[in-house]
Amino acid sequence: MIRIERSGRSDMIGLGTIINSAAIVAGGVIGHFTGKLFKEEQQDSLNKACGVSVLFIAIAGAMEGMLRIEGGTLSSGKSMLVVLCLAIGTIIGELIGIEKGFEVFGEWLKNKTGNSGDAKFVHAFVTASLTVCIGAMAIVGAIQDGLLSDYSTLAVKSVLDFIIIAVMTSSMGKGCAFSAIPVFLFEGSITLLARLIAPVMTDLAIEYLSLIGSVLIFCVGVNLVWGKKLRVANMLPAVVFAVLAAYLPWGF
Repeated sequence: MIRIERSGRSDMIGLGTIINSAAIVAGGVIGHFTGKLFKEEQQDSLNKACGVSVLFIAIAGAMEGMLRIEGGTLSSGKSMLVVLCLAIGTIIGELIGIEKGFEVFGEWLKNKTGNSGDAKFVHAFVTASLTVCIGAMAIVGAIQDGLLSDYSTLAVKSVLDFIIIAVMTSSMGKGCAFSAIPVFLFEGSITLLARLIAPVMTDLAIEYLSLIGSVLIFCVGVNLVWGKKLRVANMLPAVVFAVLAAYLPWGF
């Protein structure tokens, strides 16, 4: 079962989700106003710089999960886990049309918030949402918040998300700030269902989830640097298969 730290306690369940969502909105507001200070080519350079940063963060997380030292020699593993989870998860995601769902919701948000003239709104919203939603910190932090009212992990994530969204908004537009909505829904749902989810999230399940999540974040970075090349949202079911893989009778 997931190990739960008690470093930051509160009498209010869900405070971590509120803090995280507020931090994203604040980062978006700051990024919106600072972005006006840059020319278009400068914003493009900042966007690519953000993408490169995301790539290296993802690479570090993926290598931590795949590399190990055995007998003084560095070796890799879990390649089959990555291949199977991504392949099966992507097939299911493509059949369901998750990416299309994100885009439809983004279009609805764009119109409802008076941003119908912002051509970059949907792309910014989808990219930012995937960046801040994917990862073990969101799940583990939300479970801690739900079981013990411990918001410490989500508070740390909030600081990271604040910086990421501020940078992304300054280069991609205000659509990034609205990623607070899927974060609120995702983390809030896990917090409410924490007692059901916690027994499933063993140490191995979290390890696999972190690895696949890092690979997906790498894909987000690819889209930031080279334009949209991958439908990352359609790959999201891979994280579910990563958790399920932890219960298979053989190891990866």
